[in-house]
Amino acid sequence: MLKYDFNTYVDRYIDKEEYQTLMTKKNEIVEKLNSSDKNGWLQRINPELVKRIKQTANDIKSHFDCLVVIGIGGSFLGSYAFDKMLRDYFQDDKFEIIYAGTTLSSKYLDELLKYLKNKNFCINVISKSGTTMETSIAYKLIKDLLKRKYTKEEIKNHIIITTDKEKGNLREEVNEEGYLSFEIPENIGGRYSFITPAHLLPLAINYDLDEIISGYYYGKRLLDESYQYAVIRYLLFKANKVVENFCVYEENMSFFTEWLKQLFGETEGKNGVGILPISTIHTRDLHSLGQFIQEGNKIMFETFIKVENTSNYIDYQNRNLHEINNLVEDSVMRAHYKGGVPCIELTLDEISEETISTLIYFFQLAAAFSGYLFQVNPFDQPGVEVYKEEVRKSLEG
Repeated sequence: MLKYDFNTYVDRYIDKEEYQTLMTKKNEIVEKLNSSDKNGWLQRINPELVKRIKQTANDIKSHFDCLVVIGIGGSFLGSYAFDKMLRDYFQDDKFEIIYAGTTLSSKYLDELLKYLKNKNFCINVISKSGTTMETSIAYKLIKDLLKRKYTKEEIKNHIIITTDKEKGNLREEVNEEGYLSFEIPENIGGRYSFITPAHLLPLAINYDLDEIISGYYYGKRLLDESYQYAVIRYLLFKANKVVENFCVYEENMSFFTEWLKQLFGETEGKNGVGILPISTIHTRDLHSLGQFIQEGNKIMFETFIKVENTSNYIDYQNRNLHEINNLVEDSVMRAHYKGGVPCIELTLDEISEETISTLIYFFQLAAAFSGYLFQVNPFDQPGVEVYKEEVRKSLEG
């Protein structure tokens, strides 16, 4: 399902003695994770909750034209990235899901409200705190549209809220208005919340939830490989490779790399340490950033995510185009390695509900281990609050 190459294009950059020392600390770091109060994403999801999610997803499909998911960051990136990877590029026939609350663009929100005006839609507001600015603004604007279209009693059937179990503005609203609601567990932070209703409800509308959950927990078997990946990344950082470029060769994987950037950026980027996550989509970006990667400042290493098989086969001059795409990927790794850029390769059998979910669990484990290797808390993000405080001051001023 998932294969790894941590050696071929990395080996000469790794201090072998330090590598062995860090590998002996695996059990110690695993114990830190197991004893954390934010490790709920390691635990099995309640089967009754899964049934409730499936039923709600079926109800949405039966009664509405589309679902509007309102959230930002860890409240939307997981399901959005997953959905993008499994949708067709053109003429997609899946149930329509629209994402809002990710921007303050008046153009986007104005056009969205006009689009929804004649749609029979419902909304799923996702925010643990209930105070996230972008989410709150989008929710108010879209709820005002619902108020113009429906009675107060009817609106109850159009709003689903996913938030903290006990506290926050949204939980208070659920208690007052009687909206259908789901919980984000206290022991799971936003960027680790894939296995919660925040992501599983939107995904259950179009995808096999059992396959998603099965693939996710298959990732438990990859603990050793996740830790090895975290150690190699850490040692590359110590070798002054302070930027990690996530490389994919399918355009529809672009938002998966956005999810990776949040996962590693928020997990590691504290106390003046951490690896800067960036991403490139190949072969497109080989014609823009390729020059810098090949011959520029050697501050970077790369993690390539390869897809071995596809059901979309095109013959080109007696060669399979997907094979050509993968041949290019192999060639790029060799070229960049020769240019002084270490390259890690992860290979999926195919893009499916199971394989993507497994990959998500693998990366979540690796990010948590990496946080401990950097000696930072993997589950907080205090720096995110700094800009919010400045915005509050500006609005009040």
